[in-house]
Amino acid sequence: MAEDFNWKYYEYILRKYAMRIVYGLLIVIGLATSIRTIGPEEEGVVINLGKFSRTLPPGLNFILPFGVEKMYKIPVQRQLKHEFGFRTANAATRSEYGTGSYVDESSMLSGDLNMADVEWVVQYRIVDSYKYLFKVRDAEQSLRDMAESAMRKTVGDRTVNEVLTVGRQEVASNVEVLLQKLCDEYENGIRIDQVVLQDVNPPEPVRASFNAVNQAQQERETLINKAESEYNRVVPRAKGEAQETVQLAEAYALTRVNGARGEAARFNSLYTEYMKAPEVTKKRIYLETMERILPKLGNKVIVDEKGNNVLPLLNLEQIKKTSK
Repeated sequence: MAEDFNWKYYEYILRKYAMRIVYGLLIVIGLATSIRTIGPEEEGVVINLGKFSRTLPPGLNFILPFGVEKMYKIPVQRQLKHEFGFRTANAATRSEYGTGSYVDESSMLSGDLNMADVEWVVQYRIVDSYKYLFKVRDAEQSLRDMAESAMRKTVGDRTVNEVLTVGRQEVASNVEVLLQKLCDEYENGIRIDQVVLQDVNPPEPVRASFNAVNQAQQERETLINKAESEYNRVVPRAKGEAQETVQLAEAYALTRVNGARGEAARFNSLYTEYMKAPEVTKKRIYLETMERILPKLGNKVIVDEKGNNVLPLLNLEQIKKTSK
């Protein structure tokens, strides 16, 4: 009798509070399915029975419960990125990259039919959440496909040396422009911020040979630069010395010519005076000549042309030694 009483009592309690329990569960489920929190960098897109309804701002928001409305959080204020040819495993103070192989993404054929291993990053933002969700079936995968297509097209229009060296910035800029054009055509609600070439290398099997060729080219450029430097140092100096020699020769020639002309003019003027008074001029020339010569002779002994007997007595040799 006691067991039947307890069972009837519990059955009575259950019937009495069943509806309250059901209502309570419905309220809890309704609140759980209607309250949505949106982050500061996000935007909520609400879908009512599979159809776009509205967008919600950041903060605490409510939607119709029990699956009547669904909400997708779209990071419209955050810069996103896609990596090609590599993956970042840990972006800390020093980034760590995954060890997986992504050769299918990075291997490309250049315009001169050479292979290149291109690693790059596409940085983008979602500017229209409606287009991002409804205009393209899978916007993220579509963006990756478009980015890979744009990069392969751009690399295919250039030589491998351009892609590896001087043309890297141009390649990145062209891919950015082309990718943004494709996004606008597809209306996927994405804006491309930047395309960055992370690393460009030749394929692994030929990398050692390619590096050897590059090293040889760099050594060649170094030798050419040294030769040009030596040329610029020696040749202008030689040209300067040659010019100096020419100018000295011209100056010497001018000096000799002017001197000769001056002597000729002096001789002519002297000859003119000589013709006017020959004896006076002759005597004057003689005296001027002796005036220049005699001081250089040292001691002078002047005797009569008929006084030969006195020469031994003058002891000229002793006078000569004494004058020295």
